[in-house]
Amino acid sequence: MGMTMTQKILAAHAGLDSVKAGDLIEAKLDIVLGNDVTTPVAIDVFEKAGFDRVFDKDKIAIVLDHYTPCKDIKSAELCATARNFAKKHNITHFYDVGQVGIEHALLPEKGIVGPGDCIIGADSHTCTYGALGAFSTGVGSTDMAAGMIAGENWFKVPAAIKVNLVGKFNKHVSGKDVILHLIGMIGVDGALYKSIEFAGEGVAELSMDDRFTIANMAIEAGGKNGIFPVDEKTLDYIKGRFNRPVKIYEADPDAEYEREVTIDLSTLKPTVSLPHLPSNTKTVDEVKGMPIDQVVIGSCTNGRISDMRIAAEILKGRKVADGIRCIVIPATQEVYMQCITEGLTEIFITAGCAVSTPTCGPCLGGHMGCMAAGERAVTTTNRNFVGRMGHVKSEVILASPAVAAASAVAGCVADPNDLN
Repeated sequence: MGMTMTQKILAAHAGLDSVKAGDLIEAKLDIVLGNDVTTPVAIDVFEKAGFDRVFDKDKIAIVLDHYTPCKDIKSAELCATARNFAKKHNITHFYDVGQVGIEHALLPEKGIVGPGDCIIGADSHTCTYGALGAFSTGVGSTDMAAGMIAGENWFKVPAAIKVNLVGKFNKHVSGKDVILHLIGMIGVDGALYKSIEFAGEGVAELSMDDRFTIANMAIEAGGKNGIFPVDEKTLDYIKGRFNRPVKIYEADPDAEYEREVTIDLSTLKPTVSLPHLPSNTKTVDEVKGMPIDQVVIGSCTNGRISDMRIAAEILKGRKVADGIRCIVIPATQEVYMQCITEGLTEIFITAGCAVSTPTCGPCLGGHMGCMAAGERAVTTTNRNFVGRMGHVKSEVILASPAVAAASAVAGCVADPNDLN
């Protein structure tokens, strides 16, 4: 029996000719990632175990993005711990205020991750890098510590689900709608500890930003990882960024999948996930008119330049509705600068938005947009669990940048296709 893309990458990093679903392996790591929340815990494990050196300073990335700029004394202490560790061990890929970006947008942008890599990160949305044809998955801080020490981690080789994409998008439909639709189909545990492998002619329709969004939310279906084939768009994206040898893996024709799903992109409509699960999906025309209090456009899911351009296109010449707070967060400093040079920042501010430095803040109810009891947000983030963005009696609706921007203008959940 042949192997999937994920199985081939894991086999190569384990030094094996082949692996199959369920095998336990030890695989070498290309990158170990942590942030300001998870890295201090990993450091504590690292130091209590008596280690005084990392396996490779060039293969560790520490990004201070969740509560930065620090919102309080506790977050400042966490950042200081990570900052001191990075300085002590001369960590090459360390990003602090002024250079920082949201980790899962920053690492691809900087060329730190690329095709064929095996990556772990102490953050569940590390699966984002599957957009580049890499195996990447989230782990706990203890596994991060082990990775920093040994440059290896153990894995159970996942079984796979194949998602065949066909057709082409209609207006105001994007990668966010694809992944919300898929999670609505299979549920939040539909891909539990499985690799979600995307294939089919429809992949060519997706931009790299669409792919990053889709891979990012594989975890919301329970997936171990999400992964896309490497094509010309992938190679164009990494050109001039990624300086290591490119390793391209393709699924065998006889690779085994536990399930196959087909999504016709031409049938998709703008889609949202209602509280309190990403699988609670509806097309926006089914729920438009729901009152809201806040809109957030940004995050590791939808904070890239194409997301900013889509939001600006809708907000240009319009105003955020009275009583609505609209917060726009470019995902990296580079995206922030592009927003300025392209005039997008002026559009946002003129429309009545607040524009923030890159941060994960509101997505996890950290800062820059926490909600009070009874409030509801439309947001381009990735989770809408109870209390995710503030009070346990607040509500989160997940949506694309187009739907979020349209909702900010309308003052309620809105279909961007309805705007004049």
